[in-house]
Amino acid sequence: MPDLSLRSTEAEIMDDLEYSGEMMDRTLYELEVINKWLGGNGVTLGGLKELVRQQDPGREIVIADLGCGRGDMLRLIDLWARKENRLVRLIGIDANPYIIEAAKTNLKEYPKIELVVMNIFSAEFRALKFDIVLGTLFYHHFSNQQLFSFFHQLNDQVRIGHMINDIHRHSLAYHSIKFLTTYFSRSSMVKFDAPLSVLRAFKRKELVEILRNAGLKSFTIRWKWAFRWQVLVYSPMEKV
Repeated sequence: MPDLSLRSTEAEIMDDLEYSGEMMDRTLYELEVINKWLGGNGVTLGGLKELVRQQDPGREIVIADLGCGRGDMLRLIDLWARKENRLVRLIGIDANPYIIEAAKTNLKEYPKIELVVMNIFSAEFRALKFDIVLGTLFYHHFSNQQLFSFFHQLNDQVRIGHMINDIHRHSLAYHSIKFLTTYFSRSSMVKFDAPLSVLRAFKRKELVEILRNAGLKSFTIRWKWAFRWQVLVYSPMEKV
C-alpha cells in the first residue's frame, strides 16, 4: 500500500515536455475518455458557469485552459458558449509542442480557438491577462512551492477568477484507477501515470494551505464525484 499521507514527488511520464508519438496520442485519447466518464468535464464546466454567472453575456470573456491536451474541454466550452450566447475568446496553453499540434488537428473545425505552446512559469506567460483561467487535472504536476508562487502571480493576471479541477488523494481513488487502467487501458503511459497522479494529488487541507500561502482569500472548495476537488478562486479585481 503506497503512503498517501504526503503528496508524492515522483515524476510522471507526462511531465516530459518532449514526449511525443503514438503512445502520447493513445494516452491523450484515454485521458479524455476517463475525464468524460468520471465526471471531470462536468466539474470544469460547472465551475465555469458559476464564475461567469454575474457577467454580462455580451462582454467578451477571455478564458485560458492550462494543460489543454487535445482541446476537448475547449470544444465543450465553445459549444456551451454558443448555446448560451456568451461571447468568449478561448486559449489553450500547453508546454509540449506535440500536444498543441494534436490539439490543432482535433480542433480543426474550431478555428477561433487559439492554441499556444507556452510554459506557465515563463515571462511570456506572466505578461498575459485573462478573465478566467482553468486547470483540469493539471496542478497536481507541480510542487506546493511552485503553486504558492504561481497562484499568487495568477491572482494579478485574471479579472474574474480561476478554477482548479483536480484529484482528491484517497486510497479508494488510487485502487480504483489502478484497477481500471490495469484491465482496460491500452496505454502503458496511462497505466503508470494515472495511479501516480492520485499519489501526487491533494487533500483538502493541502489545497487550503496552498491558496492561503499564495495570499488568496476568496475561494470555495467543493468535493465532486469521482474524487475531484472543484476550487473556485475569485479575483479581487473582479468586476461585472
